[in-house]
Amino acid sequence: TGVAYFPRGFNAENNHRNTIISSRLNAIIQLRAEYDVAVAEHWGLLLALGLNHYSNGATSKPNFGINLPTVALGLNYHGQRPWRPLSPPAPAAPPADLGRTRLSLSATAGLKQRNESDPRKYLVNSVMLAAGRRVSNKSALTAGVEGFLDRSLTVQLRDTARTTDRLPDVRKAGVYVGHELLLGRLAFVTQLGVYVYNPYKSNNFYYERLGLKYQFTEHLFSSLDLKVHRGSADVIECRLGVRL
Repeated sequence: TGVAYFPRGFNAENNHRNTIISSRLNAIIQLRAEYDVAVAEHWGLLLALGLNHYSNGATSKPNFGINLPTVALGLNYHGQRPWRPLSPPAPAAPPADLGRTRLSLSATAGLKQRNESDPRKYLVNSVMLAAGRRVSNKSALTAGVEGFLDRSLTVQLRDTARTTDRLPDVRKAGVYVGHELLLGRLAFVTQLGVYVYNPYKSNNFYYERLGLKYQFTEHLFSSLDLKVHRGSADVIECRLGVRL
């Protein structure tokens, strides 16, 4: 992951057709799967599939983003790699928390723009109570409940409602299941959730989340998450939590 710079973003006056990228600074996420097979002492044949994604996570609108899929075929030169048959690694000791269920409590904060005609940024918060269980050296399964408060929905509701009497609640609550790919202290998080309390139906009934989580200590962790509705970014969340 990293940062991408675009010289020209969306501008209602002189670049209104650019509905793909609205801000000059964007996040870039590069996913790539490679297979390298040795064909000679220092040479390897490379096969790869990749995806480059550019987006600002709805902090500015419009934000359709850019997805660039790639296919690669090439040769790698390994100056210091001896060519020998691959031997299986020695079995590693199982993690101390394998099979253990742990609870966590966390909260998030994020900023989002409602639409391109409203340049203001609105604060979005959520709280989450979750349970996670490590099932292997590299995998943990999670499930939890969470509540959301998106202040941009309050403004949106007032703009579209015929009357301000008895407006629906813009707060939401959901339940989710997820997976964590464990890489030492770092984890790649994927989640799928369903709204169980959603009086103001501003979006579809389910949501997804992708994130990078880092475990600072035994009990303290943080993550940077992207919450998504049907493939469209909703908000980038900065999370801080404790694990019990």
